[in-house]
Amino acid sequence: MEYLLQLAASPAAWVALATLVVMEIVLGIDNLIFISILTNKLPEQHRQKARRIGIGMALILRLGLLSTIAFIVQLTEPVIDIFGQAFSWKDMILIAGGLFLLWKATTEIHHSMDPAPEDPKSATSTVTLGFAAAIGQILMLDMVFSIDSIITAVGMTEHLPIMIIAVVVSVLVMLLAADPLAKFINDNPTVVMLALGFLIMIGMTLIAEGFGAHVPKGYVYAAMAFSAAIEVLNMMSRRAKQKRVTAEA
Repeated sequence: MEYLLQLAASPAAWVALATLVVMEIVLGIDNLIFISILTNKLPEQHRQKARRIGIGMALILRLGLLSTIAFIVQLTEPVIDIFGQAFSWKDMILIAGGLFLLWKATTEIHHSMDPAPEDPKSATSTVTLGFAAAIGQILMLDMVFSIDSIITAVGMTEHLPIMIIAVVVSVLVMLLAADPLAKFINDNPTVVMLALGFLIMIGMTLIAEGFGAHVPKGYVYAAMAFSAAIEVLNMMSRRAKQKRVTAEA
């Protein structure tokens, strides 16, 4: 208790908490975009449930990983050497997650460009398998993003209570933003393609970091923000044209 009171009275601890909360929220954007795109592929009555389960698992994984900080820190130690390139467990997990994101985003883009006809006779089995597959894929990416998130938290502060609060706050923000973001993506088809492009960029970043090439996250998120701003301008332009056409008609 005395330790917690000392933390609460420390201005440096509050600054570290605020910084880490912002960092965790920003890192959570990747996870949230993936969850939104994936759950939008499900029937409407299953989407919110899948998002809740996916984000809930993200919280459980992050808190579980925080309880094993000593083990998480060891994940950054090299365990294998291939052609002079050392790889840690973290590197291999990031590479696997990046490859999965590339495969998933590319598959979704192909499906959007050339959608396969749905067989009405197998609708029930498709819903069940689709939901289970969505949860499995969300769980896999939750693990990748959670490890990256916790290693970032460990690098920014040594105080476990600060890490726990930052993780809980960031996941709560994800929970609040999940439904509006998913609805916005679903209502705007061009945004879906943009979000899939983000996933490809995130996947390439994870692979690059897995191979030891440090990619400043600020550049990645700045590019995403710039692209999103251009898309917002395009949407405003389209709506303005529609209003003019309606007024003239």
